Amino acid sequence: MDVVTIGETMVLFTPESSPMLRYSHSFSRKFGGAETNVAIGLTRLGHRAGWISRIGNDEFGKALISFVRGEGIDVSQVKIDKTAPTGLYFKEVRSGDQVKVQYYRKGSAASMLSPEDLDERYIAKAKYLHITGITPALSESCYQSILKAVSFAKNNGVQVVFDPNLRKKLWSEEEARKVLIELSGLADILLPGVDEGSFMFGENNPIKLGEKFLQLGPELVIIKVGAKGAYYFTDEGYGLVPGFPLKTVIDPVGAGDGFAAGIISGLLDGVPIEKVVERGNGMGALATQVPGDFEGLADRNELESFMNRSTREDIDR
Repeated sequence: MDVVTIGETMVLFTPESSPMLRYSHSFSRKFGGAETNVAIGLTRLGHRAGWISRIGNDEFGKALISFVRGEGIDVSQVKIDKTAPTGLYFKEVRSGDQVKVQYYRKGSAASMLSPEDLDERYIAKAKYLHITGITPALSESCYQSILKAVSFAKNNGVQVVFDPNLRKKLWSEEEARKVLIELSGLADILLPGVDEGSFMFGENNPIKLGEKFLQLGPELVIIKVGAKGAYYFTDEGYGLVPGFPLKTVIDPVGAGDGFAAGIISGLLDGVPIEKVVERGNGMGALATQVPGDFEGLADRNELESFMNRSTREDIDR
């Protein structure tokens, strides 16, 4: 196993007759969750990924696990909850820069995840454990599960990749700030956005943020700065890897997950750090070009073609 990830994936409904929920009478049904988005991105790039979670013993849960399995992700550690339902959410894409999300996940099966659901031997088989700041926001037992998963990873030499993935709707700002800083300090590889860094430290300068994050303990920090690309920071130094210019953004949801998948893929392949970040930028950019949370995640050929084409266009200009 290359990567194990842990968290909630939900059923996603998107309005079809109107971008606004209040006027829509028909909806498309898809699936979405940061952790499985990353796992899907990794499997499309040729890596092996496993997912730890809970789903409801309902028709949505059955459809969800069939879908995730169909994307080549190992679901042997997904528990079926006989009492709690599979979570739902609705997404309004009014424009490429205006997206609204409404969750119906309180009391969901995934929010019942507990440390007892984790198998240390399973996590120990992976090279990387991928976690986000969403899961600990769902419940106290989810928070404890993340801490236990991190403990298992560290006990077995598995590197921890943490994407803060701030969701202010899920918890208080005080609690979010405290836990995100705590988990950042436990991570080996940290993938915040500059906005998340500003939330955590009250600082907007990515260089100063990189220094603050490194002081917490990670060996590699990569800070996303939108269309400009991303900065990487290590004890040896830092650099900016430019992003790929896009004419339009169709759906920005899932771009950060694509970025994370690209970063982890580059690390697994052992490419130089600039190429690692470039792969993350490419996956993130492509994710915005297709409606849906995961549909735009590219396979290796598509990604390489996009990055080569974009590089040639930059040279021509």
